[in-house]
Amino acid sequence: MNFEFTNMLNHAKSFLTAVSKAILILGIAVLAIPAVAAAPSWVATWAASPQPVWGTDFLFPTNLPTVLHDQTVRQVARISLGGERFRIVLSNAYGNQPITVGKTTLAPTEKGSAIAADSLRTVTFAGRETATILPGASLFSDPVALPIPALTQVTVSFHLPNATPISTFHWDGRQTGWIVPGDQSTAPALKLKEGSVQSTTARPLLAGIQVETKQAARAIVVIGDSITDGATASLDQDHRWPDFLATRLAPHNVAVINAGISGARLLSDGMGANALARLDRDVLAQPGAQSVIVMLGINDISWPGTAFAPHSPRPTLDALTAGYRQLAEQVRARGLRVIGATLTPFEGALPGTPLDNYYQPAKDALRQQVNDWIRHSGAFDAVIDFDAVLRNPAHPARLAARFDSGDRLHPGDEGNRAMAEAVDLKALLPDLAASR
Repeated sequence: MNFEFTNMLNHAKSFLTAVSKAILILGIAVLAIPAVAAAPSWVATWAASPQPVWGTDFLFPTNLPTVLHDQTVRQVARISLGGERFRIVLSNAYGNQPITVGKTTLAPTEKGSAIAADSLRTVTFAGRETATILPGASLFSDPVALPIPALTQVTVSFHLPNATPISTFHWDGRQTGWIVPGDQSTAPALKLKEGSVQSTTARPLLAGIQVETKQAARAIVVIGDSITDGATASLDQDHRWPDFLATRLAPHNVAVINAGISGARLLSDGMGANALARLDRDVLAQPGAQSVIVMLGINDISWPGTAFAPHSPRPTLDALTAGYRQLAEQVRARGLRVIGATLTPFEGALPGTPLDNYYQPAKDALRQQVNDWIRHSGAFDAVIDFDAVLRNPAHPARLAARFDSGDRLHPGDEGNRAMAEAVDLKALLPDLAASR
């Protein structure tokens, strides 16, 4: 028995020794395998939320022809994050027929309609230089290899060879674009012959630009109305409050996507679809989105009774708060953080215009109730108190004079800058350094 036991013990020791050697060899082999770098990913770096084109009976002109034919559209956009490869997104969201897109190019902007010709790139779609955008659909381009730094203006030009009814656009781009005859998509500078060119601040078809990033990158999306869209920000200067916020966040490798639409509302359609109807497309579908800022509601409160909605009833506080809660829950269901923003003062808004009854004391009382709910309800992961930032301390129902654009509703450039500087970056993304 002793001999057999000793023999068994020796066999066990030999087995364990062999296993140990195997583990050691395997460990060395594992350590010898180089670390696999994170795969590049696409992140939204700029966007303009699509809107349906309205008729001639609306209060504002569209600033676009109803049909484009054998014309080139050239638009300028400032990206948030830079990179080595980009792709563009075109939208026919509100069209009822296919749109043929011809020659399309991407290039850094030089000045005005001029581009950096030596960096011009042709944009293709599934390897072809022409493509079709189906009714109600979007069209992604192929990746375009073009190194561009963060916070750079880029120019997208596309030729529309066929008669193209314009049904989808973004009304207030706060950036000059051009519509010129023929195919000038590769022109270093457009031939701006008098009578043959139209400049416009509207954005037909162009809805987004995305960047491929090697390092992990994220995006903040702001869903809002004209205050976010930048209605009175200086033209061509990228002075909307999300632009200033993008400047703060770019060093953190975080993009800011402006999903503002002038005239937008939380609960009702207007100059665009209501917030919940466009949430998936304009916010949740943006690649890399991690947090959402919600700044909506002032048009819900103030449109009723004006020329915009003369017979519409004003929403109740309960209806508004139910809308905010539903939006917040849908954002969180996608694993994103949601931040509420208070509504800014507007006493005396839009004087001398057909909308000079936009403000009324009862409307302001509802705004203050909404703000109190936003601050204290706990419906949001964090709150940005833009009301406190922009109001006149001596007259809290009004914008402070230094922040007022002059229409007593929209902040000017300095107001936009103050809004962006008031955002606690850690409230947007808690893992960021506590920077203000």
